Amino acid sequence: MSYRIDLNELARRENEQTEWKENVADIDEVVATLSAFANDLQNLGGGYVVCGVAEAKDQYGFPSLVRVGLTASRLKEVEGTVLTRCREQVSPPITPLVEQIATENPQRRILVFVQPATNSAHTFRRRNDGAKHYVRVSHSTIEARNGVLRDLLVRKGALEPWDRRPCNGATEVDIDLIALRDALQRIGAFSIEQGLQPYLSPDYSLSAFVPPLLAAEPLTGVLRPRNFTILLFGRNTQRFIPGAVAFFSIYPGADRSGPHSERHELDGNILEQARRLQELLDIQSYTVFDKTDPTSPNVIKYPKRALYEAMGNALAHRDYELTDPTRLTLFSDRIEIASPGPLPSGVDLDALRKGEAPPKWRNQALAWFFSRLQLAQGQGIPAILRSMREGGNPPPLFEADQLRVVCTLPAHPRHAALRRLAHRTGEAVPRNGDETKDRASDQDTRMAGVPFLNEGRQTVAW
Repeated sequence: MSYRIDLNELARRENEQTEWKENVADIDEVVATLSAFANDLQNLGGGYVVCGVAEAKDQYGFPSLVRVGLTASRLKEVEGTVLTRCREQVSPPITPLVEQIATENPQRRILVFVQPATNSAHTFRRRNDGAKHYVRVSHSTIEARNGVLRDLLVRKGALEPWDRRPCNGATEVDIDLIALRDALQRIGAFSIEQGLQPYLSPDYSLSAFVPPLLAAEPLTGVLRPRNFTILLFGRNTQRFIPGAVAFFSIYPGADRSGPHSERHELDGNILEQARRLQELLDIQSYTVFDKTDPTSPNVIKYPKRALYEAMGNALAHRDYELTDPTRLTLFSDRIEIASPGPLPSGVDLDALRKGEAPPKWRNQALAWFFSRLQLAQGQGIPAILRSMREGGNPPPLFEADQLRVVCTLPAHPRHAALRRLAHRTGEAVPRNGDETKDRASDQDTRMAGVPFLNEGRQTVAW
């Protein structure tokens, strides 16, 4: 009996790394799973396919193993067929390790295939089907498509990350040199003596995290700005990257059902968008006064640091291959910031909600510039959680699916109390510091663009 593999230990692990096959009815399923383990999208190191073992539950409902085993002839057939298909139908070929484990029945043995992760992106060509990439997601082996396939190819080095790829059709003339010079001055990387020419060379990079701003085409030698260059410094960014737009919408109530709303559609390069979004967000980071609370008379509706970090994350880490805009939506009691695209592969949503997910950059060059330009401090989710907690706001909410990641920042509870008080009294809400006596509704005040609250004759701006 082998002591190299402990089946009970495998059973206690997460099933992302182990596939149990009792009868091995479909050899192709075994080979597809082995190629998925070799691709190792979740960075688990590979996995095991155990043939001749069934999963069951004991009398207490806990997982247990039924060691059925395979006959000698069936074991030889499965082993030979699997290894042949791994060699002939997987590209690049894989060579899993093979182990046999005895059972209580001397006429049957368990067959285990051990497939370590590799540095390649493997395809498997099933019978009567084309070659496909397979990955392991949770307990299942699935075909890698769309964003999952891109993540796999980038991870394996078969495809450059999107922000580093040359921007098709763009040339040097599509770079706004004034925007580039301003950004370089702000990060302390510009000198009058050398000018901008070194930065327009395909051999010069600002940092190990940032490739050169331009890349030379292999055959023609034509210089093409990279995608991150057009995003940051493009003259007409949306011509080349249609999804590089942001919408800032304002609704007077707690949902989108109201008859009126306000929307700012922001285009241009994303540095311009970030600065304009900061101006719009600054209006929301106002002080609410309460003279009756000696322990905390002044509170902020939204901590500015949380607003900036959430906005910076949405712009720097979104999927720009999608044409959906980045959306910041203001309601009466919260701000929702939606970033197109799913979470990067390997990022766990529960860990992200706790601020415990390790940093992972979808667009490394963008994140580097945002940090150096102080459009986001680079601490991301932990900074948002801490700022909201220290400001007395409810904790932020994070949701994610295959279409977008949404960060919701609730307003400080005192803001809601003052809104209810103003609604009950029907008092006018003075604007621009005027002690007006007009009895405008709260919705009219919102739609005026710069709403104010009046509490204890203290006038405060949103």
